[in-house]
Amino acid sequence: MTDPLADAEPDAPLSVDELTTAQRRLVYEVSGHPAVPAVLFADHPPGVTVGREGSRLQVRLTDAQLVARKLPLAFVPRGGGAMLHLPGQATCYPILPLSEFGVSPGEYARALVNIAAAVVAKYDLPVEADEQAVTVRVRGRRIAHVGAAVRNGVSLFGLVINVSPDLEPFRDIDVDGDPTPMTSLQRESIARVTLAAVRQRLMTAVCDRFALRRGIVPTRRPLSTLYTTRYAFTRRTG
Repeated sequence: MTDPLADAEPDAPLSVDELTTAQRRLVYEVSGHPAVPAVLFADHPPGVTVGREGSRLQVRLTDAQLVARKLPLAFVPRGGGAMLHLPGQATCYPILPLSEFGVSPGEYARALVNIAAAVVAKYDLPVEADEQAVTVRVRGRRIAHVGAAVRNGVSLFGLVINVSPDLEPFRDIDVDGDPTPMTSLQRESIARVTLAAVRQRLMTAVCDRFALRRGIVPTRRPLSTLYTTRYAFTRRTG
């Protein structure tokens, strides 16, 4: 398997278009080698993305204000609504052949909700996970965003957990249509919270949920693709 991020600058986040293209290349590889799924961790550059359930109305900034704040707006082919991307977030995009796991797209979205909730719960927080609304909250405020897609039977995009971003800009973005600003692990927890630890816990939670062999997420890297394998993998026929 080749790494679609191998040519990227090692210390530079990918643009939204570059990250989407990289995921599609991974989807192509995984669809041809379903025994070797991948989990992608990538830092988004600051900006706003809007998924299929979102609209421009969820972004309460004018085009001029977005430019002034250096927050490009992009409409992306995933589920969910608007999401603000900032430094201090853990972004995890599993690239999984869903049919090989016997999981429907709806079941996969619900699994991502529970994965995010399990990670947040590690910090002794009162997690409110709603599979139907596809939300993860702490004390009434969203702490994670789930926005997935399926292409050629393989998942892309995934989930974002707020670890320690600046929360003030969220007052101008209705994440997934919710006018209440998002919160973060750093704001809610008295425990020591690090981005590296949250990423690793995300990797562990994804692997545990889908019976994948665990991997170590590299630290201090904005781009990481971890190829893995299933325990007792059996390719379906017929």
